[in-house]
Amino acid sequence: MKGRLVRNNIYMVGVQDWGRRLFDSLIPLPDGTSYNSYLIKGSEKTAIIDTVDPPFEEEYLGNLEGVDKVDYIITLHSEQDHSGSIPVLMQKYPQAEVICSPKAKDLLIEHLLIPENKIRTMEDGETLSLGDKSLRFIHTPWVHWPETMVAYMPEERILFSCDFLGSHWTTSDLYANDHPEILLAAKRYYAEIMMPFRSMIRSNLQKIGELDIELVAPSHGPIWDNPSTIIDAYTEWSSDEVQNTVVIPYISMHGSVAKMVEYFSKELIARGVKVELFDLAVTDIGKLAMSLIDAATIVIGTPTVHVGPHPIVANTAILANAIKPKARFAAVIGSYGWATKAVEYLVALMPSLKFEVLGAVMCKGQAKEPTLKELSDLADLIAEKHKTI
Repeated sequence: MKGRLVRNNIYMVGVQDWGRRLFDSLIPLPDGTSYNSYLIKGSEKTAIIDTVDPPFEEEYLGNLEGVDKVDYIITLHSEQDHSGSIPVLMQKYPQAEVICSPKAKDLLIEHLLIPENKIRTMEDGETLSLGDKSLRFIHTPWVHWPETMVAYMPEERILFSCDFLGSHWTTSDLYANDHPEILLAAKRYYAEIMMPFRSMIRSNLQKIGELDIELVAPSHGPIWDNPSTIIDAYTEWSSDEVQNTVVIPYISMHGSVAKMVEYFSKELIARGVKVELFDLAVTDIGKLAMSLIDAATIVIGTPTVHVGPHPIVANTAILANAIKPKARFAAVIGSYGWATKAVEYLVALMPSLKFEVLGAVMCKGQAKEPTLKELSDLADLIAEKHKTI
């Protein structure tokens, strides 16, 4: 076996995906990712928690070479980067039971064609004994699918958290060791994947808050050997608190919107408001998502394309609607050639966001004095609104 010892007959047997740069054909992975799988040898039973993405099955089986018997194949989450190698494990260990949450059962049958009679479900709080070790399963829905759960081993004080509290990060280190770049990767991970489920995040944090945890072993990224680092970060990120920050994602086709954004950002800065600019033509959407975690205001800058917003801006609005940042306020600035309905279109693309719309500043062609005055007035309004937070 090529696994790495975590603690007392618990081994990391997953793989590092150093070269992956896109997840779900959408999410940038500047640092790759890992697919963590844990082999646990109890005095009576042996279990595997989560598997790896199917393209890495050969390497994965190599890591398990010499492991002759596995009694339980546990999947905490049904998405294929965790569950996708279950079929090949079932061929290697035909006597093994597949363990999952009740809601995961149908997903495993539908997505992976696993026979129903090979699946055993665990209720919230149910315990599986391995002999001298045990696993208590805690349902944690919507981190980030409805069927997700975590597993807690009280004998070793380890929380196997799957996607919850994870990070897309490749490293030869087994532990995070409070490395600041890993926490930044975890923030990106939260922004891109977890942020839409803030209320459920808070609820699930309360659930695991009752546990005595020494290690958090996620299914992506290194193991958190100082659990409070990631748990405190999630507590902050998922709170309702926002900061005195305006995020301005924008596109400029012929320079007019860029000039408006430049002028407007300087006006905000002069009023003591922090500004983060993102030119959507070149922006890493992961960094944009990270900036939206605690920004108080979003101001979208767009030119007009056939009376509507630029398509890249429209796509960004759709993404913002999906990840549901907690921004309190929003506005639109931009330009048009002969007519525009960009503002109406953009607002319609974000029905899930509960922000107060502070207005729009749209000008025909280049921004002139009246438009600059409107931008200054909008900066005044935002600065005043931010005083209330």
